[in-house]
Amino acid sequence: MSRRRALRRFVAAACIVAGAATAQAQVARMEILSIPSATLTDEEFLTGDKGGKPVSLGAELRLPRGGTARLPAVVLLHGSGGIGNSVVAWAQYFNEMGVASLVVDSFSARGIANTVADQAQLGRLAMIVDAYRALDVLARHPRIDPARVAVIGFSRGAQSALYASMRRFQRDYAPAGREFAAYIAFYAPCGTRFGQDEEVSDHPIRLFHGTAHDYNPVAPCREYVQCLRAAKKDVQLTEYAGAFHVFDEPALVRPFKLDKAQTTRNCELAEGRNGVVLNQKSYKPFSYADPCVEYGPTVAFDEQAYTGSRKAVAALLAEVLRP
Repeated sequence: MSRRRALRRFVAAACIVAGAATAQAQVARMEILSIPSATLTDEEFLTGDKGGKPVSLGAELRLPRGGTARLPAVVLLHGSGGIGNSVVAWAQYFNEMGVASLVVDSFSARGIANTVADQAQLGRLAMIVDAYRALDVLARHPRIDPARVAVIGFSRGAQSALYASMRRFQRDYAPAGREFAAYIAFYAPCGTRFGQDEEVSDHPIRLFHGTAHDYNPVAPCREYVQCLRAAKKDVQLTEYAGAFHVFDEPALVRPFKLDKAQTTRNCELAEGRNGVVLNQKSYKPFSYADPCVEYGPTVAFDEQAYTGSRKAVAALLAEVLRP
C-alpha cells in the first residue's frame, strides 16, 4: 500500500469515528503526520535487529485550544481491533486537559484491518518501535515539549506501552536522549517474560486491569508488578472488580463474546535464546497454533472502571506533564 493511500485511509477512519464537529470543538488544529517506522518480527526485535521492512504510518495529532506555548502530549497505541471509539474518546479527553494527542495507526499502512482473529499478522512487539518513532517525530514538532510526552496503550497496544519502558529496548530502538514521561497500560497482556524485563525506566508505570478479564488475565500482571516493585520501580497496578476487557468502551453496555478472537490467556511464554519466544509448557517456539491458544474472550463496559481509570490517568498526567 502506498504512503499516500495509507494516510488517506487513516484520515477517513479518524473522521468517521471521531466526528468532525466534536473534534473542531476541542482542538485548535489537527494534523496528519507520517511516522517512519519498520516492521520487525518478535525474533528480530528481541535480537536488536535495526532492519525490518520500512513503513510510513499515519498518525493524527490534535493540538488543544489555548495559547501558543509548547504543549505536553500523549501517544496513543490501539489494540487488536484498530482505532476504535474508546481510543478516540481518550484523545478527546486529553485535549480537554490541554494536552495534545497523537493517535498512531499501526495497521493500515501494513495492510492490516485488525488482528483479532489472527494475531500472527504482526509481531507482538512491533508497536514498541512505532511508539519510539512517534516520540521522535513529536520531539521535533514546534508545538510539542519533547520532555513532556507520555504513552498510553490498550490491549495489544498496552503491551507495547508497558514494555517500551524496558531499558534494553530503549537502548536498541528509542531516539537518543529521549524517553516517555510515563507508561500507561490498559488491560495489557503480561504473560510473556523477557530478558532483563525488570530493568525499566524510573518514570511512572501504571497498569489498569479488570479482575473478570478473560482475554488478558490480570494474574501475570500482578506477578510482573511485584517484580518491578522489588526492583524499587515506580509502578502501580489498579484492578477493578468484575471488569472485563475494553471496560472503557461505553458502547459495550452488555457483555459480548468475541467467538473468533484469539487469546493466550492460558499460555506461559518466555524469551529464549536468539530472541525466540518459547512456550514454557512444551519448551518449543511459540505459535498461535499451540494448544494453549484459545478463543472466545468477553468484552464489556464497566462504569466504575471507566470513571476511576479516567480520574487516575488525569491525576497522573497532571503530575508528570506539568511544566
